[in-house]
Amino acid sequence: MTAIIINASISFIATLVLHELGHYVAARMCGVPIKQLGFGWGPKLYGFHVGKVDCQMRLFPVGAYVQMDMNALQRRSLPQQLLVLGAGIGVNLVLCFFAWGTFFGAVNLALAIGNLIPLYQLDGWKSGMVIIRRMFGRPSPLVEWILTLGGGAIGLSVFVRAFLNI
Repeated sequence: MTAIIINASISFIATLVLHELGHYVAARMCGVPIKQLGFGWGPKLYGFHVGKVDCQMRLFPVGAYVQMDMNALQRRSLPQQLLVLGAGIGVNLVLCFFAWGTFFGAVNLALAIGNLIPLYQLDGWKSGMVIIRRMFGRPSPLVEWILTLGGGAIGLSVFVRAFLNI
């Protein structure tokens, strides 16, 4: 039982860190400055700087993030923006392929699929916003709300179907 918990914890943490590393590398390749790297949610427990990047460990180890200069990202071409936003998913899919049949592979597949759903602040939602704003040439609050609410409905239906088997 202890080995299962250790495997699950290491797999989950590694999946999160490697997902965010994908965003980080893609952002650097596209010349988008990184402001902050974080692991976890909630109050900051520990922090340090690497160059101009603020690195933080937070109380609840259930997520990770790369905060980049959004103005710089928005000045990049559409393919570059989508590369940066989709790089984490791409890393998870590659890791899933190489670790197929293992718990680590399953966690990577779950994170990739979960991030494709256009839930607020996930990669799929951010990519949808970038595409919508490019299509309209400006922000469109109505269409953006439809994407946000529609993404929530999709996320809820996936959750209900997967976990409650209704």
